Amino acid sequence: MDALFRHRSLFKATTPPWKETYRKRCVDRLKNSRSKLLERYRQMGDSPQCKASAGSIIVQEVMEEEWSALQAENHHPLPLLWGSDGMAGMLMKEYDELAVLEEIQQELLSHEMSIIEEFEKNVQFEQQYISSVVDGMDEDMEHLICPVCHVNNLTINNLFISCPCGVYINTKSRNVTSDVLKHLLESRVSEHMEECIHNPIFSMAPNADSPPNLMMSCQTCDYLSVIL
Repeated sequence: MDALFRHRSLFKATTPPWKETYRKRCVDRLKNSRSKLLERYRQMGDSPQCKASAGSIIVQEVMEEEWSALQAENHHPLPLLWGSDGMAGMLMKEYDELAVLEEIQQELLSHEMSIIEEFEKNVQFEQQYISSVVDGMDEDMEHLICPVCHVNNLTINNLFISCPCGVYINTKSRNVTSDVLKHLLESRVSEHMEECIHNPIFSMAPNADSPPNLMMSCQTCDYLSVIL
């Protein structure tokens, strides 16, 4: 009894020594699991109830994986993380440790909600962006809005693609139609959005051995792709 009292007193007076290490590792793993989180979130469909549960599933997995890793590295056994009733299944003598774990869990849920909110914003942006850049077709001239300036229509023929803003791409013998360019833009934007929540930019890049290329890039994730 005295030993148990001393154990409780110790943890009431101090922070468990593993807290910061465990917290940081969980946050890092959650960030690195962004693609997994968003994929599972997309699989939830349109049901608000299902989507609301996506985060807690990922957070629990993250915490379990890092807790197991911490136990394997620790010389002293740590309490069980999950019981039949979740965290409440931990031994009562570890109540203070339970409070620490709940604090970390809430922090992870907050991080996760931020990731999902950013994803939702970027899904909306992607839809609007593709609509304005790719689907902004002129029915008579079959032009696309220039992805570089976002103002003018591109001129597309079997020789070149051009825009008053200065974009000029030699397409001789390449058979680049409006539909081909539309597909290229759509696929690159979607590819980038799968891994990064920030907006890409389009630009013309000089090429020493050939005419300039239309590029898509992102300074945040270092994404770089040649469109044409």
